[in-house]
Amino acid sequence: MIKQKSIIGLIEKKKERFTSLSDRVFDTPETLFKEYKSVKEHINCLEAEGFKITKNLCNMPTAVMGETGDKGPVIAFLGEFDALPNLSQIPFITQPSPVIKNGNGHGCGHNLLGAASLLAASVVKDWIKLKKINGQIRYYGCPAEEGGAAKTYMAREGIFNDVDIAISWHPATFNAVNRPFSLANTRIDFMFSGKAAHASSAPHLGRSALDAAELMSVGVNYLREHMPSSARVHYSYLNSGGNSVNVIPDKAAVRYLIRASNLEQLWNLIERIEKIAEGASLMTETSFNKKIFSGVSNLLGNRVLEKVMQEQFEKLGPVIFDMEDHSFANKIRETLTSDEIASSFDRVGIETPKNMTFCDFVAPLDGNSTYGVGSTDVGDVSWNVPTVQARVATCAVGTPFHTWQLVAQGKTKAAHKGMVHAAKIMALTAIELFKNPALINSAKQEHLEKILETPYRCPIPPDINPPIILQSHSDE
Repeated sequence: MIKQKSIIGLIEKKKERFTSLSDRVFDTPETLFKEYKSVKEHINCLEAEGFKITKNLCNMPTAVMGETGDKGPVIAFLGEFDALPNLSQIPFITQPSPVIKNGNGHGCGHNLLGAASLLAASVVKDWIKLKKINGQIRYYGCPAEEGGAAKTYMAREGIFNDVDIAISWHPATFNAVNRPFSLANTRIDFMFSGKAAHASSAPHLGRSALDAAELMSVGVNYLREHMPSSARVHYSYLNSGGNSVNVIPDKAAVRYLIRASNLEQLWNLIERIEKIAEGASLMTETSFNKKIFSGVSNLLGNRVLEKVMQEQFEKLGPVIFDMEDHSFANKIRETLTSDEIASSFDRVGIETPKNMTFCDFVAPLDGNSTYGVGSTDVGDVSWNVPTVQARVATCAVGTPFHTWQLVAQGKTKAAHKGMVHAAKIMALTAIELFKNPALINSAKQEHLEKILETPYRCPIPPDINPPIILQSHSDE
């Protein structure tokens, strides 16, 4: 039997260092392969904790791995630290108040995510050394989860091939083992080329690239009726042909984000959308090129690991919040709609109590979710390694993610409590696996049986590289 109190004690001793790490990352929000300050903070912490460090994973300057041990099973903790654009917000303020106009902000709590995962990795490292158990620990600091799919590139290059188990978490409004459902997706740029001409005196000589892009949009809109109900298609114009309305535009570009419940459905939907692009090109006598920008796979669940994590969650219980936490959370709730509050626990299939400020329970392992499903590059890890994730309450009930309200709560004591609680769940899960190697073997067997039916096919082609923006000297 694992002495839970001793593990919790180790975490409590270290928590200040890691909440401080989370706050420093919060204060320098960086996006999409530009997380240079954030990764430096994580590297400094890895060095202080005695990890062997590998930088520039897969030639990504903001991807890092810390590892320790040379014998036994390899358990990896997945961390993230990227922010979102246009979500700058002063913390502790209960109205939209950007630090910098149109600046970045941690609207998905990844400042907490990376710090908690590294805290868990550090504590398990210490426990292995203390107990003289054979085991290897890794921490993967992964950039660009928000739209960049760094873990997909890492999976494609075999970075996780020798990992036995992967563990992660995500900030949430509830406490639960993450339901292993997400949408596979890809982002594809369609770039149309036509022929410019004077829109009035010689319209017959022009071939409008913008017409092609708009006709493609019409075709995709008709397609929506004829694709699986779980699928999603979003789009945004990258180039609408310029501002000169008296010139027939010879260039136009549109980015499509295509989502499906699994990789097989995704590839099928991509093929159909590409046919629509071909049709739009034929109708307008234009040409087009396409380029995949990023892509992620759907999550592959692992029941063995989910049961192990659920057991640790139930033993530990929910995050405990105090009156100060509730006071600020209630002010945040005043900015939310009744629908936002009501939908807060749809993902775990539990009706939200009207007066609940913070989640005060651990959700059962199975629930009837009506929650809309998103996407994550953790999905690609899960196709290569048995993977499990926790969802831990770090913010007020009803808080929508990717909003200023979430950013406003990113440095609160409540957020720190949730972060530390997540570290405890992950650490206890890993230690239970080390103590019972048969569980690791069972999880790997379950994973093998699933991928034998449908082998992994990376959604990003081998010739596509991440859109890395190198740091200039002025940024250092």
